[in-house]
Amino acid sequence: MPIAEIAPAAPAPQALGGRPDPYDAGLKVRREVLGDAHVDRVLAEADEFSGDFQEFVTRYAWGEIWDRPGLDRRSRSCVSLTALVAGGHFDELGFHVRAALRNGLTPAEIKEVLLQAAVYCGVPAANSAFKVAQEVIREETTPEE
Repeated sequence: MPIAEIAPAAPAPQALGGRPDPYDAGLKVRREVLGDAHVDRVLAEADEFSGDFQEFVTRYAWGEIWDRPGLDRRSRSCVSLTALVAGGHFDELGFHVRAALRNGLTPAEIKEVLLQAAVYCGVPAANSAFKVAQEVIREETTPEE
């Protein structure tokens, strides 16, 4: 018996509700928050397998959420740092610490976010987060010789 195939839906030129597709806004925000070098590297590494995921992240995380007017970028960085600690996502924490610095958080404020996270997310998670953040902050704040 042959297997029936259903063709994928044709892509809509606009997102739901008649709004413009948030991809371009998401790419702009992603570059502003994470930096061109990081975004260029991640997008260059995308292939047929991971390309759709990178498009999804750009469109929804950066275009739909980070581009919303309800919180400023400093606040979004605080939330992101805490969520990454809570989830144990230390592989992504480093570039979000860089983003937090770029978004105007000071090293002292990042330390306070991680101390707060220690209470709600656990000391072992915060311990790992402090190691990652300390390395990034040193890299970003130590003058080059």
